[in-house]
Amino acid sequence: MAFSADELRVLRRALAVALHPAPLQDEDVQDALLLAESVDEAVREAGRLRAFLLDDLARYREALPGSLSGYLELLQDALAAGYDPAADDLAALRALRRNPAAAALLARCQILAERSVRARLARVSQATATPAAATSASRARLLALPGGRAAADKPKPTPPPAERPVPKPSEVFPPRRRPVPPPPPEERVAG
Repeated sequence: MAFSADELRVLRRALAVALHPAPLQDEDVQDALLLAESVDEAVREAGRLRAFLLDDLARYREALPGSLSGYLELLQDALAAGYDPAADDLAALRALRRNPAAAALLARCQILAERSVRARLARVSQATATPAAATSASRARLLALPGGRAAADKPKPTPPPAERPVPKPSEVFPPRRRPVPPPPPEERVAG
């Protein structure tokens, strides 16, 4: 995402106010709101572009092997944009591995798919496991995936920092204690 000179000026003023709170003029507030709308629209447009790219990739994949060069080019673009290859992509590339470009892309996609699976498993195990179980789960290896044993010899990336656990409603809002009823009149002591 690129900002114009005016947008950078607005962003700089907003950051300065965030660091050193001061009253804002109406013009500054309007400029900041317009910039926020522009950023939101850019994010929506990026989502639409990503959806279009993935739909186009699926169309090319369904037309294989006739669309080989277009499919490989679209898949490389999608991978560069952060796309995790799906099982359909891996199957298509395996069927096309006689082509040197497809074979090279298959090797890259297998590595990316394995990283993606490991990251998802790590997030799931961190969210659902006790600390002792999370340690043993993070040590587990995915040897069933292609390249799993070879990947086990490589240095492992550091896991993302652990997220803070979400408290239960009963921890945030403890149950109300019911008032103790007064003792019956015959048990009261006159003083």
